[in-house]
Amino acid sequence: MGTPELPVPDGLVLRPFRGVRFDVEDPAKVTSPPYDLISDADVEALLASHPNNVVRLILPCNPEATPSAEGSPPRGPAGPPSRLHHRTEVPLEARYAEARDTLRAWLDAGVLVADDTPALYVYEQSGPHILQRGLIGDVGLIDPAERVILPHEDVMPGPIADRLALMSTTEANLEPIFLLYNGDHGRATRLVDEVATKRPPLVTAGTEDGLTHRLWAITDQDEIAAINADLRNRQALIADGHHRYATYRVLQRQEHAARQALRDGTHQATPNAVPQGTLPHTPQDALPQSSRDISLSAPPSIPTATDHPASPTPSPVTSIRHELTDHLAHPSDAPASAPAEPWRALGPWDFGLALIVDSTAYPPDLKAIHRVIPGLPLTEAAARARGAWQVHDHDDLRQGLEALENAPEPAFLLAGESGTHLLTDPDPVQLNLAMHDQHSERWNSLNTSILTEFILPKVWGMEDDDQAVRIVHHDTEAALRLAIQTGGTAVILKPLMVHDVLAVAAGGERVPRKSTSFGPKPRTGLVLRTFAID
Repeated sequence: MGTPELPVPDGLVLRPFRGVRFDVEDPAKVTSPPYDLISDADVEALLASHPNNVVRLILPCNPEATPSAEGSPPRGPAGPPSRLHHRTEVPLEARYAEARDTLRAWLDAGVLVADDTPALYVYEQSGPHILQRGLIGDVGLIDPAERVILPHEDVMPGPIADRLALMSTTEANLEPIFLLYNGDHGRATRLVDEVATKRPPLVTAGTEDGLTHRLWAITDQDEIAAINADLRNRQALIADGHHRYATYRVLQRQEHAARQALRDGTHQATPNAVPQGTLPHTPQDALPQSSRDISLSAPPSIPTATDHPASPTPSPVTSIRHELTDHLAHPSDAPASAPAEPWRALGPWDFGLALIVDSTAYPPDLKAIHRVIPGLPLTEAAARARGAWQVHDHDDLRQGLEALENAPEPAFLLAGESGTHLLTDPDPVQLNLAMHDQHSERWNSLNTSILTEFILPKVWGMEDDDQAVRIVHHDTEAALRLAIQTGGTAVILKPLMVHDVLAVAAGGERVPRKSTSFGPKPRTGLVLRTFAID
């Protein structure tokens, strides 16, 4: 059987869809930050504010919570939802079956309601010194090699497998990715501003971070056509959601492979699909530690009925991990051999939920993402660094941050229980030996590149993976607290420059994983997308 050819959109395409929205008195109380910015304590706080908070869908973690007619979990004696299990303690099949069942219960009960008419949604975020407007819609999925939707950051297989299990089981995109494009104040941007200033919103929500979120629906076909005419020949950069975009494309390819197998008459089971409610648990450390693009051109073959007796069906998550490994050397979507018949009608899996913002009209805010190395005491981290860096000691975090701000790059602040240490002026010979010749000079100068290629492996003797290196967005105090709690070291970084990130992406390179945090990020829960309603 040939690998199914995937549809190639005609440029940057944003399709209208029937949004699914909460029908509640205060929409702010059912929203949340993006899934990867939410701690376990945040989950409990969000559910305390409203039992139908969207976090119950994007980070399901309590297998004992069966949704009622209103979608509420059982309550303890004090009123709020009972304490949630830590997510890593809950098997995948229980975790994502819970999300699927909760989504269905809320749709049946009218907690979630689908809009009658497909729309593109204007989305505005405003607050002190913040104003961002963009469009939420179904973005056409396309191979990064086409240079239409550009990733700029490496990804890890673990988060992809996790989000794939959630999307496959719920058959939904529950939160949008965040795309930036150079719109040059074009027709799409002018229409967005016109809608936001002259039409009444569908939703207004004020969240605890001081931002006001407003949503409008554009249903007029001429306006939708004008938006797409403006977008078609432009490029978009993935600002946030690299793992979810990679997951969109994995799911797209799985669906086309399964349908190709049915047409070829070779379908017994789809070993790399994730059937609803049948998600065997596979430890995260079984994943290959790679950071390539996951576009998956060659799936495992699906045996025919006349083949030798079928072996037991592998774990869906294990299968996708094997597929990720097999694909690392072949990231293109080009089929190994042309299929007998081309792809037919586009399906909901050929699109993914996205917010797209004109960066010329609304320049993004780029913040740093810090690291924590559990189990590496600060004194040991600083001692090892002294052979390759100038190490400056400071009494506390405030003094260290002030010194970091004034230090030329590359510079890193190490923080922990005993104080802070600023790393500056690396030994040029050691640094040059550590950095890769195949990368550009700009890539090699990024602080996250130097951390990934020099400090972690050469100075501290460890690799940058999602098990050994913890991630903390923006908050230096939170990074310090986590370092103290884990007996480790926080590595505080300065944010990258936007022009450096854009230049790296334009050159076809990717910055190391979790190098950038563009904002403001879209709030999760204002509008959802399900495949059945789409």
